[in-house]
Amino acid sequence: MPEVVVAKPREGKFNKNAARRVRRAGKIPAVVYGAGHEPVAVEVDPKQISRILYSESGHNTIFDIEVAGSPAAKAMIVDWQREPIKDQLIHIDLKRIAMDKPLRLHVRVKLLGTPVGVKTQGGILDQVMREVEIECLPADIPSHIDVDVSTMEMNHVLRVNGLPHSDKIKYLVSEDATIAHVIAIREEAAATAEGAAATEGAAASAEPEVAKKGKAEAKPEGGAKK
Repeated sequence: MPEVVVAKPREGKFNKNAARRVRRAGKIPAVVYGAGHEPVAVEVDPKQISRILYSESGHNTIFDIEVAGSPAAKAMIVDWQREPIKDQLIHIDLKRIAMDKPLRLHVRVKLLGTPVGVKTQGGILDQVMREVEIECLPADIPSHIDVDVSTMEMNHVLRVNGLPHSDKIKYLVSEDATIAHVIAIREEAAATAEGAAATEGAAASAEPEVAKKGKAEAKPEGGAKK
């Protein structure tokens, strides 16, 4: 059976202080919208939301949502925010969905097996694209897209046109887009070194701006009205 998320409507002001009170009470502030209904500010159980996000289908999971005063509906998690230090959920956006209307979403690509080019030719498997955007009905959303890469040899490229296709799923990225390829280790090392050099150069050129931004943020809180 699908997960049932019970959402309690929030009352009063919807500002940072109100959101903090919700979190101190052990809930997460959230917004439910979509399917022709007005957005509703609610609070939900963080354990339920975490269970959904860490499930096999993750944020693409379809579940039932019950909001007091409204009929139960199918919904998905479309956005979430975490507190960066403690990595705790602090806000969730939930969207009601219609089961007869196609959705656009990103799905993880899962590579299965060890390529021949890695086993016997000394290469490494480099996955360039870890997710692909697709369009399908909610009932046809895959938890992930599996593809066997065991026959890939050195310099072999797996493209979107090499992924499993069906009449239920439409890929919204170019069929020629690279998903993964088997390359020589020295090529990977060179690419890593070039990337590190580019990152260091960008960081060095950005230092004055970072310092300027830090000074601006040092102003006392409360100067800006919400």
